[in-house]
Amino acid sequence: MKKLITVFALISMSFIGMQAQRIACVDVVQILESMEEYKSAQTELDGVAAEWKQQVDQKRDEIRGLYNKYQSESVLLSDDAKTQREDEIMKKEKEMREFQKKKFGPDGALFKKRQELVRPIQDRVYNAIESYAEKKGYDFIFDKGGSAGLLFTNPKYDKTADILGTIK
Repeated sequence: MKKLITVFALISMSFIGMQAQRIACVDVVQILESMEEYKSAQTELDGVAAEWKQQVDQKRDEIRGLYNKYQSESVLLSDDAKTQREDEIMKKEKEMREFQKKKFGPDGALFKKRQELVRPIQDRVYNAIESYAEKKGYDFIFDKGGSAGLLFTNPKYDKTADILGTIK
């Protein structure tokens, strides 16, 4: 019995020394969508994307027209003329794919435009979250609405350096 009381006392004392971590969550998507400047940036991006998509569709229609014309005239064309038409169609297809990649690719114009318009707004939101966390004493803040995960962590809980020190 005396041993049980001692164990209980030790456990109780260890809980007294522990400080509870404060955790919160926010919906970043909801915050962004409530901001007029974000809505305006999204509208501008949507307009630019629609314009470029229309250009891609026009190029695709042009290629389809060339192909249909080639199909209907192929029986009348010489081998050299067929090769020339096929090369022209393939060249147009390649130009269209390059245009698509230039505008919509991972490093394309749309991505850069998004960075230019939306990134400063997102940075303001993340800075506000970090400031709020520090002011209110939160250790972790999660994003419940998106895929960002952790938005803020108290640096004292970052054990990256400890783990790196154990890797040889």
